[in-house]
Amino acid sequence: MAEKREIDTGTEQLLCQVEARVAVVTLNRPEARNALTLDIKEGLRRLIPALGDDTGVGCVLLTGAGGAFCAGGDTKVMAEGPPPEREPRIRMLRREHEIPAAIHRLAKPVLAALPGPAAGAGFALALCCDLRILAESAFVTTAYARLGLSGDYGASWFLTRLVGTARARELFFTARRVDARECEQLGIANRVVPDAELHDVAQQLAREIAAGPPIALRYMKENLNRALVEGLESCLESEAERMVAGAFTEDYVEAVKAFTQKRAPRFEGH
Repeated sequence: MAEKREIDTGTEQLLCQVEARVAVVTLNRPEARNALTLDIKEGLRRLIPALGDDTGVGCVLLTGAGGAFCAGGDTKVMAEGPPPEREPRIRMLRREHEIPAAIHRLAKPVLAALPGPAAGAGFALALCCDLRILAESAFVTTAYARLGLSGDYGASWFLTRLVGTARARELFFTARRVDARECEQLGIANRVVPDAELHDVAQQLAREIAAGPPIALRYMKENLNRALVEGLESCLESEAERMVAGAFTEDYVEAVKAFTQKRAPRFEGH
């Protein structure tokens, strides 16, 4: 049985446990639908890069405690008073934006498991992950228009690339709820599963990915990220470099040997 390892995030509002090379990161404010606080944001900002450096982690699974993924910003806090001065607020938000950028750039696959609603910045956190599994009762919404805001956390960039510009504009302008099945149709959700099965299905997929070749997975994510912003020639050049580099790894030798011996390969990331 795989050994469990707890990682201290600096706050009880953000939990992290590693087992079978999967780091399960849980937003832990179920009483507030896991709305983002300063503690959660700072915890994520420190944790994500640390997981990238952790050789015992092959895949990250991001989820929320209770019946929600993340409600985005804490509207109760927003209602307490006017925002700080413009420039300090811009600097603060740019600091927060390191979170979706770090998840997107992380040299390991990141899977989001949504047990329930994801709204605003919470929806953006799901969008910046590589894969998304939704419980049947889950739904998403950009939400910003309902608050008189335009959007943050890279939501416009990630959503446009997932569903296309016309659909992304519709979801931003209307802020309507999109249920799990429509998310699947639009390409937001990779899978939709019964609520009771979400944890097991997400864990199984994360463990399957985490058992894969770490170097090749890193190269894959770099190639796929590059494909979002660069042309074919640049992508072909990058693929050639990484394909050849992969062929000189011990993992490649192990994979070929395992194939000829008709057994599962044991990847070490070398």
